[in-house]
Amino acid sequence: MAHYKASVDTPRPPGDVFAYLSDFSTTAEWDPGVVEAERLGEAPVADGSEFRLVADFLHRKTTLTYRIVEYDPPNAVTFRGENSSVVSLDRITFAPWNGGTRITYDADLALKGPFKLADPLLALAFKRVGDRALAGMRKTLRAPTLVPTILRKRV
Repeated sequence: MAHYKASVDTPRPPGDVFAYLSDFSTTAEWDPGVVEAERLGEAPVADGSEFRLVADFLHRKTTLTYRIVEYDPPNAVTFRGENSSVVSLDRITFAPWNGGTRITYDADLALKGPFKLADPLLALAFKRVGDRALAGMRKTLRAPTLVPTILRKRV
């Protein structure tokens, strides 16, 4: 199993950041490893909401379906993603920090079946992927256009 945990600080308030990041269809906006992301269904984002993501991981495109398994606005959201070869558990927490928000991204990625033999290599690759995603998140959350995106997602 591969594990990744890191934090990023933003001047944006926890509620806005939670609304943006708990809608996992925004992942393609901030994670350079995600080529496509969409919300499945029309209901507002909540516990049980599902998302389909296509990620470019180790030069291969892979599709995962994520479901929100914990939804605690504006404190935490946890996604469980799965396909035939991997299970991902991504927990994002939001804490007030210096007038803004400290976001902590804590993720586990586990291979299934015979793919488990590659676990040691997966950990190294997962750290690089996580670092790039966190850098993208940091850049996006500083961008002045994020607020209209958040407001558009809420409507």
